[in-house]
Amino acid sequence: MRDMADLSGELLSWYDRNAREMPWRTGPQARKTGIAPDPYHIWMSEIMLQQTTVAAVKEYFIKFTTRWPRVQDLASAADEDVMAAWAGLGYYARARNLLKCARVIVADHGGIFPQDHAALLKLPGIGPYTAAAVSSIAFDQPYTVVDGNVERVMSRLHRIETPLPAAKPELTALAAALTPLQRPGDYAQAVMDLGATICTPKSPSCALCPWMAYCDAHKAGDQAEFPKKTPKPAKPIRHGIAYIGRRVDGALLLERRPDKGLLGGMLGWPGAAWGDTATEAPPVDADWHPLPGEVRHTFTHFHLILQLRYADLPQDCPGMFITKHKFIPTDLPTVMRKAFSLARTHMSHC
Repeated sequence: MRDMADLSGELLSWYDRNAREMPWRTGPQARKTGIAPDPYHIWMSEIMLQQTTVAAVKEYFIKFTTRWPRVQDLASAADEDVMAAWAGLGYYARARNLLKCARVIVADHGGIFPQDHAALLKLPGIGPYTAAAVSSIAFDQPYTVVDGNVERVMSRLHRIETPLPAAKPELTALAAALTPLQRPGDYAQAVMDLGATICTPKSPSCALCPWMAYCDAHKAGDQAEFPKKTPKPAKPIRHGIAYIGRRVDGALLLERRPDKGLLGGMLGWPGAAWGDTATEAPPVDADWHPLPGEVRHTFTHFHLILQLRYADLPQDCPGMFITKHKFIPTDLPTVMRKAFSLARTHMSHC
């Protein structure tokens, strides 16, 4: 019979020695001296970390908090500046919700993150996971935080045969049973660190794990087989065309995508909706000609193949143009940046 308090205590002792250093984190030693985490930093990092790796997020977090050090600064930022700064991090609805949430916190909460869990859940872009993370990590409240790392640790510790995603409720309940009343914020980060550094998806370092003696999967010798997962269906392939037009003065023709939908609110090259076939839909009347090669990009639910069209456009051409001096490729989402990188190899003086 496991003593849950013993497991939690052993993990916290391990975390005190091995906690990862992150720009948004207040380490265990600092917390013991009374230094509290900044809720703004915890919230922003958690939004950025959704479906993204820690390695990818660090640079963006530093860029955002340097440019907008307080939630009030972010709330007053221009939408296009925030979307441009987010470019490349993906899942752009998160950036739109980041702005909406910051503005609600300033307008309705005086620029202070609410400590009440129910109030957090009412904020734009904050669901059960993010609310639990902010409540636990920022405010040290005993809420259970369950990400992919935690699911993996729990599935191995208890050797849960039910495959994901069906196992999520069971794994969440098991994680909740281990969440202590004391230091719940440190504990939440400890489990995630354990999964990220020791109980890894492949070749877990069981000999270094503080829970090795308690782990049912380790005892059975099949820890690498957990968590079980239901096979995912093959992703469909969609096709499209990106039209890259350049005016006589070097300005480039772009469009801002609708706020709702994929890449919402981001700058991009004009083109028809992506579908089973590539549909010709030139944005303006011009001599569009195909460029060699194609752009391939994978989204969450489908693979995309883009063909490229290029045209030299007259100075009086209608549309939204960005001058060559103000055009910054890194302001584009990754797939649009790929298209420009391929196109410029065939465009002179670009």
